[in-house]
Amino acid sequence: MTRIVVIDNHGQFTHLEHRALRDLGVDTELVDNDTPAEEIDADGIVLSGGPDMDRIGNCPDYLDLDVPVLGICLGMQIIAAELDGRVGGGDYGGYADVTVDILDEDDPLVGSLAPETRVWASHADEVKEVPTGFTHTATSDVCDIEAMSDADRDLYGVQWHPEVAHTEEGEAVFENFRAVCES
Repeated sequence: MTRIVVIDNHGQFTHLEHRALRDLGVDTELVDNDTPAEEIDADGIVLSGGPDMDRIGNCPDYLDLDVPVLGICLGMQIIAAELDGRVGGGDYGGYADVTVDILDEDDPLVGSLAPETRVWASHADEVKEVPTGFTHTATSDVCDIEAMSDADRDLYGVQWHPEVAHTEEGEAVFENFRAVCES
């Protein structure tokens, strides 16, 4: 059975990420972000959302574990910041229901959602520039970079929260990530 751990970055929806994976039949565990990387045993990692970059623990180390990683909101920002992308304050701010346009219908994570999907997202901070090797895979009227992927390294990020009920096709994001972890 595929094992995907959810790294707890102290976000208000982290438990829902864990539950979404469990409901898909994934062997999953919620792991605190101060867990040493060498203690992580998984086929994939979800970097949860959270309040700020000052509380990301060992998340940068998890990017070196050679397993697929899905960053959600703050998790995506961690990937960008660690891998030469750029993160900054968003123009929009708090949570909102947003229509996201999928830019790459062949993307393993979000391509199946094309041409667009409705999501629940926070834009207090956001990725302003994708890291080298990444593809910009989704956009919206309130945030240019809503999703990014480096399929060669199996690193993926979404600005929105696929784990909440307000996101129309959130389960598909987790199913697609599971498929990446199983390939």
